[in-house]
Amino acid sequence: MVIPSRNGRHLLAGQLPGIVRDLPTTAEIVVVDNGSEDGTGEWLCGSWPQVRVELSREPLSFARAVNRGAAAARYARLCFLNNDMLLDPGFFAALERAFVEVPDLFCATAQIRFPPGVRREETGKAVMAQARPDDFPLRCDEPLPGEDLTYVLYGSGGCSLYDAGKFRELGGVDTIYEPAYVEDLDLGYRAWQRGWPSVYVAAAGVEHRHRATTSRYYTAAELESILEINYLKFLARSVSAPATFRRLWTQALTRLRFRAPHHQAARQALLAAAAIAHAGGPSAAPELAEDQILALTSGAVWIFPGHKPAAKPRVLFVAASPLALLDRLQGAAAECDPILVAFTGAAAPPPAEVLQCCVEAVLVRTGETASFRAALRQTVNKWRPGTAQVESSQMTQFLADCAPVPATLAP
Repeated sequence: MVIPSRNGRHLLAGQLPGIVRDLPTTAEIVVVDNGSEDGTGEWLCGSWPQVRVELSREPLSFARAVNRGAAAARYARLCFLNNDMLLDPGFFAALERAFVEVPDLFCATAQIRFPPGVRREETGKAVMAQARPDDFPLRCDEPLPGEDLTYVLYGSGGCSLYDAGKFRELGGVDTIYEPAYVEDLDLGYRAWQRGWPSVYVAAAGVEHRHRATTSRYYTAAELESILEINYLKFLARSVSAPATFRRLWTQALTRLRFRAPHHQAARQALLAAAAIAHAGGPSAAPELAEDQILALTSGAVWIFPGHKPAAKPRVLFVAASPLALLDRLQGAAAECDPILVAFTGAAAPPPAEVLQCCVEAVLVRTGETASFRAALRQTVNKWRPGTAQVESSQMTQFLADCAPVPATLAP
């Protein structure tokens, strides 16, 4: 576990007892004492023998701080935690379970709540979607009841567990994102490009005392400007496919022009945009198509675990609605482990009788065909079903578009 902390002794005093109670005994806590002037390092060394302190006399950006802590870490998983996050019991166990259940997982991220009376700005379920032209391209959706292990674009850098080997293979957090913001998006996106997913974990909960550190050193206007400029840096550095870059860059500049008359941060970002685009960055050809990544993490896909797999043959069911193949699901459940991928007209959990039959139900908003294909491909990659049951010739075509699929199609 790596916790960057700048003058956060009071925050650590509230946070560390819960961490120590919940953390496995075969784990470590590394606090990067990040230019603190409140005696954090001395206090930790005297009061918390479980904590190893990495001392930086000068303040570091979030990226540089977590990279320094990660370089000192010795275990196969890396948990990055802001010092203003309070953990629910079972936090670490829930995140670790995700690595057992999702192949090639890069990041498991927690459900984020805010203190009572504070408007919830983060949830942990991060998607790229824009409902209105002036909306920021990224948002956090409210998870549905029972939703778990849904794919997200990235995990929050303040409460996520990472595969340490994959993290190091990516070169760690990109330090271009000064002093903070968007570095976690960049990291998660680069992992997705390798085919390494990030997922939302419902049972891992934190309470976020939002911006308890950054707000002491930057004004709200400065933080807004940092966010806008760093998002443009992400597009220029990490989006590889030319058509995808043009679409997202045009969307970003259109939004900034829309906001510029009334928002200084938008004007500053527009002034910086040409130099950012010209500078570019180290983007590489992705192994997983970027349109598939964005379709899968657009907020149009929801995942619901059902009963535990029973080591029976896995059969994929593909339907136009959650109930369309219910009779087949119920008839097959005794002989196989069914996995359902279906369109849905409502953002709601699948009916209970569907979940009782399935090991997993993946629902996709009706009409989102690119998201449906992406969800099918990812589901096949996760479960490796031997056969498939499809509702119609249209569903057969969707499945055929997801080749290679190790399944016998049976419309």
